[in-house]
Amino acid sequence: MPGDHWTYETRDEITGDVKATATNIVTEVTAAAISLRVSILGNPNSGYITYDRSWNVTDNGIWKYAPNDGTGLRLPLAVGKKWTFQSSDSNSTQGVNFKRSGTSKVTGQESITTSAGTFDTFKIETSYSIRNANDPTKKFDVTLLTWYAPAINHWVKRVSTSRSAGHLRDNSSVELVEYGRK
Repeated sequence: MPGDHWTYETRDEITGDVKATATNIVTEVTAAAISLRVSILGNPNSGYITYDRSWNVTDNGIWKYAPNDGTGLRLPLAVGKKWTFQSSDSNSTQGVNFKRSGTSKVTGQESITTSAGTFDTFKIETSYSIRNANDPTKKFDVTLLTWYAPAINHWVKRVSTSRSAGHLRDNSSVELVEYGRK
């Protein structure tokens, strides 16, 4: 619902440093989309993200994903459930286009404790590749682990690892530190 919010701490898993604290506030919910305003602690500017109703990103103000980025859910969730996805990602400001394809699988149910509390979650393992549409040899491989808590209709933790040319480029996590339902 509009007014629901989740605050996450982003950590660089390589250095252990906290990189940002972001609050996502639902601004609008329609039959097809959920719109969020994103505020980063210490930054006076806000960003916006539009998700479909399954928490797949469709637009984040810079990138547009058709039909979506594939990192959301396929309800109802059950251990062993699998799905695949494909998308076209475009950044019109930089004139860059990518093709994305991947798979997700619900690998278990776990109780996760963060500073926001303890949550019963579904663990979802997602892996996908992103290729430059103009030069398919330029590729990123991403692994995303998501712990989704139905009680708050959002994830309580996500760990993302990305590789390019076989080398680790990023390993970061976001963890729920506070939330509220309107």
